[in-house]
Amino acid sequence: MNIDPSTTKYLIKARLQADGIVEKPDVVGAIFGQTEGLLGDELDLHDLQKSGRMGRIEVEVISKQGKSDGEVLIPSSLDQVETVILASALETIDRVGPCKAKITILGIEDVRVIKRAKIIERAKELLAELIKQSKTTGIDLTESVRQSVQLEELVHYGKEHLPAGPNVTDSDAVIVVEGRNDVLNLLRSGIKNTIAVEGTNVPKTVMDLSRERIITAFVDGDRGGDLILRELFQVAEVDFVARAPRGMEVEELTQKQIMKCLRNKIPGEQYMEMYNMVPDAAPALIKEEEVVAIVEKPEQHIVVEKPEAAPERPEKRQREPRESRAHREPRERKKKEKEPVVEAVEEPAVDPFAEIDEEKEAASGLSEAQLKYKEMINSLATTSKANILGADGEVIREVSVRELVNTLKGGVDGVGSVVFDGIITQRIVDIAAGMGIATIVGTKLGNIAKQPENVEIWTKDELNA
Repeated sequence: MNIDPSTTKYLIKARLQADGIVEKPDVVGAIFGQTEGLLGDELDLHDLQKSGRMGRIEVEVISKQGKSDGEVLIPSSLDQVETVILASALETIDRVGPCKAKITILGIEDVRVIKRAKIIERAKELLAELIKQSKTTGIDLTESVRQSVQLEELVHYGKEHLPAGPNVTDSDAVIVVEGRNDVLNLLRSGIKNTIAVEGTNVPKTVMDLSRERIITAFVDGDRGGDLILRELFQVAEVDFVARAPRGMEVEELTQKQIMKCLRNKIPGEQYMEMYNMVPDAAPALIKEEEVVAIVEKPEQHIVVEKPEAAPERPEKRQREPRESRAHREPRERKKKEKEPVVEAVEEPAVDPFAEIDEEKEAASGLSEAQLKYKEMINSLATTSKANILGADGEVIREVSVRELVNTLKGGVDGVGSVVFDGIITQRIVDIAAGMGIATIVGTKLGNIAKQPENVEIWTKDELNA
């Protein structure tokens, strides 16, 4: 039903019930006909409609099983008294067309009150939207300015154009993260010495940086972060490791969480040991098929390998009871002429098999210095400490494993050997070779691609074997 809003102050709602089938014209005719002259000339419906003080009468009728039921709406712009009088007059109608009928007033609505309620509700919605816009406008303004500055600060580093912070070029320490969003999140926290590897395939630029700078790997707390760490440990030199909380990503962290993670970083060597991440590519020290002879000198550990082409000599393991060295000398010299000889050994040639047998038979096959290393490495177990020894075997300085590399680089005079509770890495071996350190003793052996000839390496398992 369409109600004329121009003539509506009040709306009369009535219900129609008829004992026969009636239609809209019958209802309208009954209203006009049976109220004519009933209310006087001032409230005559024809005159009220012509003057616009009463609107169009709307009727909806539904006929069912020989009876009609419907609703009547009459809009009025009269005052309250005149409106209720008109409404009361409708209840006097007792017939519609040929049928008996009854009209009941359901109520009179003040349309202005309803409009005011709608106005208030709509005003609330508009005000809430306006306040929200005002708040977000200020936030968006500062955030947009901040992000624009961050995007301007984001640079591309190296041949691979890796996303990085502006300070990567000059900073001594670099934080390696997974992706571009991680770099942006750290930039929001004011950390500008970051670079992203952009996947599990570590770029050559990051490998080169790891040889020159102090590298901190800051990765997600999921399996993807584990894979990137394993890749980094295999192809680059990782000094420290920081992880996001389990199940979270670096790009999701707040500034407080980022700072906490970076403060709790641990040395890369210690991380590898804690999580048993020694690379599988680490070369085996002694293979079962190789024959190894150990020629001990005060400061030298020399390994002689049997040539691959030489036939096996199992009978040497099961020979007759040992004769005195004086009776065996001619035979030994004859055999040694066929064996490869290490140029650096100037002592008389020694049968490697005989030396191995002697070590097995001896109750203590280690030298005095090696026994001292054994006792020291066992006492350092689970302490993450490192002892820097002088040429006389006395401890010059004791530092934590995480500070060992920086301490050696800083320059410590007279270092003869280093014993530490950690993994022996290529980086430590290279530093030892450059400083003239003769012996390195550690818990395990990492991925040593190249061992200098002037550096003797012992692990805890070898000394305790």
